[in-house]
Amino acid sequence: MRRSFSVALGRYGYEVAVAADGLAGLEAFREGEFDLLILDVMLPGLDGIGLCRRVRESSLVPVLMMSARGDGLDVVAGLEAGADDYVVKPVDTYVLVARIRSLLRRATYSPSASSAPELPDAQGELLTFGELSIDTSGLEVFVSGAPVALTPTELKLLLEFAAHPGVVLERHALLRDVWEYGWDGDSRVVDLCVQRLRKKLGRDRIETVRGFGYKFRR
Repeated sequence: MRRSFSVALGRYGYEVAVAADGLAGLEAFREGEFDLLILDVMLPGLDGIGLCRRVRESSLVPVLMMSARGDGLDVVAGLEAGADDYVVKPVDTYVLVARIRSLLRRATYSPSASSAPELPDAQGELLTFGELSIDTSGLEVFVSGAPVALTPTELKLLLEFAAHPGVVLERHALLRDVWEYGWDGDSRVVDLCVQRLRKKLGRDRIETVRGFGYKFRR
């Protein structure tokens, strides 16, 4: 499967490095520079979830998790470990490429892009919500003056919330606007990303509106 995906992604113009197990993958990650990681949950030695946790200790690189069980605990565990998205095996190459392109767009996100949310006016490109400050120009986030490290997906989700303070955003709309799903996706990616934002920004900042979605507190 590694060989087939490597060849297929090479045809799309991607430069691909492969590793046979989690420990080899961790070593390769530490020695090289990568724009995106694809981690299989069932890697031998150090599994994909453990590898994702180790990566997140030092890097915000986009991570796409690959699982054989789409409705199992693997998906939740992978997203909780810091993965940005996941695909279920077997996966068609065009689906894999679509997810890769979406993740890479988030990683190179610019507030001047045509897809950027219309943020409220703020002096000096700084949005302030209580102790939370968002530099929309430098794409930096601070809580009580201390910088907060966010993955590209977490940052784009936060900017989407900040563009609509006090407005309930439905999960399927967030899947479309943040994850760029052109079809109904798994809302667990939204729920788990919101949980990670709450841990970093404070649990009261994002309110759950049962049966609908989430609301960003003013």
